[in-house]
Amino acid sequence: MDQTPTLRPLDVVAVIMGGGAGTRLFPLTKDRSKPAVPLGGKYRLVDIPISNCINSELRRIFVLTQFNSSSLHRHIQDAYRFDVFAPGFVEILAAQQTPERVDWYQGTADAVRQNLVHLANAPHKLVLILSGDQLYRMDFRAVIEQHLATGADATVATIPVARKDAGAFGIMQVAPDRRITRFVEKPQDQALLNELRVDWAAVDRPLEGVEPDSLLASMGIYVFRREVLEEALVGPEADFGKHVIPSLIESHRVYAYLYQGYWEDVGTIRSFYEANLDLCEPLPKFNFYDATAPIFAHARYLPPSKIIRGRMDRAVISDGCIINDAVIEHSLIGLRSRIQAGAVIRDSLVMGQDYYETVERGRPSGAPLIGIGHGSVIERTIVDKNARIGDGVRISPDDKPASFDGPNFYVRDGLVVIPKNAIVPDGSVI
Repeated sequence: MDQTPTLRPLDVVAVIMGGGAGTRLFPLTKDRSKPAVPLGGKYRLVDIPISNCINSELRRIFVLTQFNSSSLHRHIQDAYRFDVFAPGFVEILAAQQTPERVDWYQGTADAVRQNLVHLANAPHKLVLILSGDQLYRMDFRAVIEQHLATGADATVATIPVARKDAGAFGIMQVAPDRRITRFVEKPQDQALLNELRVDWAAVDRPLEGVEPDSLLASMGIYVFRREVLEEALVGPEADFGKHVIPSLIESHRVYAYLYQGYWEDVGTIRSFYEANLDLCEPLPKFNFYDATAPIFAHARYLPPSKIIRGRMDRAVISDGCIINDAVIEHSLIGLRSRIQAGAVIRDSLVMGQDYYETVERGRPSGAPLIGIGHGSVIERTIVDKNARIGDGVRISPDDKPASFDGPNFYVRDGLVVIPKNAIVPDGSVI
């Protein structure tokens, strides 16, 4: 008879890390935190872990915030409200000074440590810790069920990665029963990578189609028994990957959960751009159209988009847009976007607008309307929200260095980024 403990939703609390400064995503993080960066035309990055929790029937969720958190707070408060018939919460825990602490969070583990007193207000046996800035779909119940079945003190969700990418992750070795025997944060030495190779044929229930030289990387997703987490956070450890997990494997039962599927840490401008534009493909790697596990967001009640002629090829058009005789190729167009006649947008991400421009709102003297002006050509560019691109503008990363700061634009990872609220006058060439 199976004696595996059973899980109840009220046994688990989820903790989502609200992100630090997000310097690799600058200038998209100039005025917002990483989890608040728009995604897929109408979502925010934080909607991914919150939706994964809700779809996994985990509805007691804490979000730990600190840096540029205003827009993230506003989005969560507008989007996630449970009623008395569906008990649960998405509670924001912002960094704060206390009589004992006056400094900021020093890392992921320190952030959780400073909020253990608040987690204790929600009775629980397990703590699920998640990143707020990754793109993936996962049923966390499977992770928790394995955690219970193995009698683990901690479980780390892992994914196979190519050897050339291993230096960006925490890499681990596992025994045949998936127990983690070694954990190294961002290894660079090739000899060390050889030591960390996994004997995939020997692993219990091995993944299918994994390259033999793939290494096992942490996804930054952890399940802890409550008392083990509290014990692990007694000391000064700052990060889970650098400190807590390597220390625990010496004294506790720490297991790997092997995940096989799409997962992207959208931590750079290039990875963020590619993850968004992949949504324009006929069969994107990440599926927003799965009705059994929807991705939730703030309900805005916008009108449908209106297209007054034009040519679209592999384009995703969000709600509330007005597009007049434009060419849009392999591009994603965000909420309320206004694109004027003759505009050409190729291989670009246009994040849209927070509002429709009206006479009452006004606009800067001499500035173009919000949106993309007549006859403008935009290629391989990210246009952040509320940008004003005038008529006859040309924007392209061609003949520019991979990283460069201009007066009203940035070049990062070989892409042009027009920041939020930027003004690009008529006839500009970038």
